[in-house]
Amino acid sequence: MSRNSHDSVSEPFVPRRFLRNNHAQTLAGNFLPRESRLPQPEERLFQVEEGVQVLCHCHWQQERSRCLTVIILHGLEGSSLSQYVIGTGSKAWDAGMNVVRMNMRNCGGTERLTPTLYHSGLSGDVGAVARTLIEQDLLQHLALIGYSMGGNLVLKLAGEWGSAAPAEFRAVAAVSPAADLGACADAIHALKSNRMYEWKFLSGLMRRYGRKRNLFPEIYREPQRRPRSIREFDDIITAPYSGFTNADDYYHRAAAARVVDKIAVPTLVIHAKDDPFIRILPETRQKLEANPHITLIEPDHGGHCAFLAQPNGYDGRWAEQRVVEFFQNVFQQNSFHASGRQDAG
Repeated sequence: MSRNSHDSVSEPFVPRRFLRNNHAQTLAGNFLPRESRLPQPEERLFQVEEGVQVLCHCHWQQERSRCLTVIILHGLEGSSLSQYVIGTGSKAWDAGMNVVRMNMRNCGGTERLTPTLYHSGLSGDVGAVARTLIEQDLLQHLALIGYSMGGNLVLKLAGEWGSAAPAEFRAVAAVSPAADLGACADAIHALKSNRMYEWKFLSGLMRRYGRKRNLFPEIYREPQRRPRSIREFDDIITAPYSGFTNADDYYHRAAAARVVDKIAVPTLVIHAKDDPFIRILPETRQKLEANPHITLIEPDHGGHCAFLAQPNGYDGRWAEQRVVEFFQNVFQQNSFHASGRQDAG
């Protein structure tokens, strides 16, 4: 476990009774519903590149420009309605933050909004939404949180921005991030106990690809064979239609692991050591631990994007709570330093 001065995590993770097993954690975390305390959203389309729009659900506090705005990004085959998105958004809203629930391109029923596919390298989409909010809405404080595939995207963007990030960009958090894409794709296929997850993801990906074929038959063709793994799907479909040579080229170029050493804002990474299929390679862990801006928290248990603890003054969604507390701490520090500068002036 690596800590730095921005770490607000005070309560260690203790699994909820009868949910110590990683698969029990993962499945319960996915299926147990969260209570949404979010108000009705503003549905808003953002152009992320020419001919490509993404759908966001925005929840604004009364003085939106002065509040911290949290952009929440889901994982593979998720959407702005994913349970962890709703749970994190509700906690952030209760803490006085603006909440933007972002759908990746094609997700949340938006296949018609782009002729392209979505993949783990599209960090520029998140950056386009963030810059639009800064430039058009004049937001002064922005943070990013991503889960799984979304965790890779927000870490990748923060690394690509590095020290040249917009001044309004305050913090980033990633829960169960797929920062080493190739290792994660291999892990989900290697163990029989993981096949239920791979089958679920593959079924969703193939249904989505079928919808894209129906919408854009001039672009997409019936694959020569049905992929039997995530790696095969990326080799047969993702790579050729997204400008990559093959799956290995895609995994290398799209992985946040290449740039996490360049991250220059307070960052929280939460990863369970018993995650069924997310793997952090030794060289990536070394980069995370060597970067003074990054706090890496690795409990022994927690499964994938779950971290269900006993309710203790909150609903027991430990990672969601820790992320919001981390953002509060960073925002308060920024506000304190800004006030000090004004007083000095």
